[in-house]
Amino acid sequence: NVSSARLILLNGNGGTAAAGNVIEAFGNFVVGGNYVIGCVIFLILIAIQYVVINHGAVRISEVAARFTLDALPGKQMSIDAEMNAGLIDEGEARRRRKQLSAEAEFYGAMDGASRFTQRDAVASILITSINIVAGFLIGVLQHGMELKRALQTYTVLTIGDGLVTVIPALMISVSGGLIVTRATSENRVGEEFQKQLFSRYEPLLLSSGVLLVLAALPGMPGLPFLLLGGGLGTAAWLKRQKSDASVKETASAGPAPAEDLESLLKVEPLALEVGLGLAGLVAGGKASPLLKRIAGIRRQFVTNLGFLLPPVRVTDNLGLRSREYVVLLKGAEIGRYELLPGCELAVPTNKADKAFGGQHTKEPAFGLPALWVPADRVDAARLAGYTVVDAVNVIGTHLAELVRQHASEMFSRQDAKLFCDRVARDNPKLIEDLVPKLLSLSAVQKVLQNLLRERVSVRDGVSILEALSEAAPTTKNAVLLSEYTRQAMRRTIVKPYLNAKGELPAFFLDSATEQVIESNVQHSEQNSILVLSPQSVREIVSGIERKLDRREVATVLLTSSGARYFMRQMLEPSLPNVFTLAHSEVPAGVRILSLGTV
Repeated sequence: NVSSARLILLNGNGGTAAAGNVIEAFGNFVVGGNYVIGCVIFLILIAIQYVVINHGAVRISEVAARFTLDALPGKQMSIDAEMNAGLIDEGEARRRRKQLSAEAEFYGAMDGASRFTQRDAVASILITSINIVAGFLIGVLQHGMELKRALQTYTVLTIGDGLVTVIPALMISVSGGLIVTRATSENRVGEEFQKQLFSRYEPLLLSSGVLLVLAALPGMPGLPFLLLGGGLGTAAWLKRQKSDASVKETASAGPAPAEDLESLLKVEPLALEVGLGLAGLVAGGKASPLLKRIAGIRRQFVTNLGFLLPPVRVTDNLGLRSREYVVLLKGAEIGRYELLPGCELAVPTNKADKAFGGQHTKEPAFGLPALWVPADRVDAARLAGYTVVDAVNVIGTHLAELVRQHASEMFSRQDAKLFCDRVARDNPKLIEDLVPKLLSLSAVQKVLQNLLRERVSVRDGVSILEALSEAAPTTKNAVLLSEYTRQAMRRTIVKPYLNAKGELPAFFLDSATEQVIESNVQHSEQNSILVLSPQSVREIVSGIERKLDRREVATVLLTSSGARYFMRQMLEPSLPNVFTLAHSEVPAGVRILSLGTV
């Protein structure tokens, strides 16, 4: 630029060839006899370079450099952490640090380089202006040239010199913009260009249609548009054929089987696994007899306990014996039984003929003595006073009893949330004042689990939550909250144990035992525990076992409210059918029929 400007200013009076034939040719081509048009075209090129290309490249490089430098400390810490954890060795860590440093230097250098190209456009404008003005003054004042000739000569020379400078600068700016915008891609520029422009046939087809429409318009150069439109249309057609062939090939090959490891992590809340000999009970899907029985169990629990059981997943298990089944709770076995092939289970009633023959066994749900009776003797067993149960009802009854025993374990935090949402639909203020202002959702869940553990229905959600709202300001202890809630639900709790006359048959716990239990209870803010020695617990339980003799029907044991919860905990493992009630849980209108003191 400096040399060409020197030649223009020193030798411009000698004609348009003063600075060389290249500058003269560029100048005459652009000016074309009209100096104004030449200047405008030159300014347009400068504007494209400065405003569009350079400005965009500068902005992209600024953002990329800023983000790269901001992420640098985190990437370095990640490399150090992987090396400390033994995932990479010291050599790999050194290589990654070197690569990270080169990446940061690259983005910083591109930021500076884009600013150089931007200022190059500004310099071209200044040099051109200086050459025209200075050349015009020198030609007129020093060399005595005419105004028109001086303007013509120096304008041609200056614009030619500017074009010689601007065109390489424009190419450099375009190259810099391409490098900056594709810095995150590892492909070559040509590959990236082809990938982005020809990756789909739809844009090519649309462009072809537009060009063909332009070719058909009157006054338009039809041949160029026709050739371009036809070329793009051909390219779109070839791309579509290739895409369709690829899709057909993929479809014919079929999807590659992928091992879904994440599905192995899922634990079913409740599952029933059966041997191959019982697989016929679930044949036919939801219409199968066993699945219908399970659906009935779920409806029964909604009605009796107010708790919606999770779906029961029924699968076959080749590891089981042919007619064996297993009930799983969250992946852990809670029940197992094997059915005798070709037989049905006969459970004796009070009027059963004890001499009736059959293979002795125990009924799985309650452990009652029973007989395996061949299918051809079922009618005879019924006449002998036995209740005959087929395979579907054996599994269904066993499953229902296991669910009753473990209902509290299946009652999840989500179930507690649904419980509160159901109450909130009709009583929004009740939930608003209780959860989470007074009690957390986990505390409500714990109380509901305590109720379900003793087979108390939680269907009356309003009464339960109202009782908790009254007790929560004074205590957050889950045991005390449960006992207070039970007293508020006394009629619901006592109802299953009343006889036909509305009386409550019950045993009474000895007052001395009550005092021993109450004196060994420790209450904390969140819970209550029994600190009685294991030996004392065994003595109390064995004494009650001798008196009650492992009763097979539900039996009520009345005790004080302070000892009730812990008495139930002690008896539950060995006497699950003995339910403890507090004296305060018996409604005033219910008459207690004493069965004795234990």
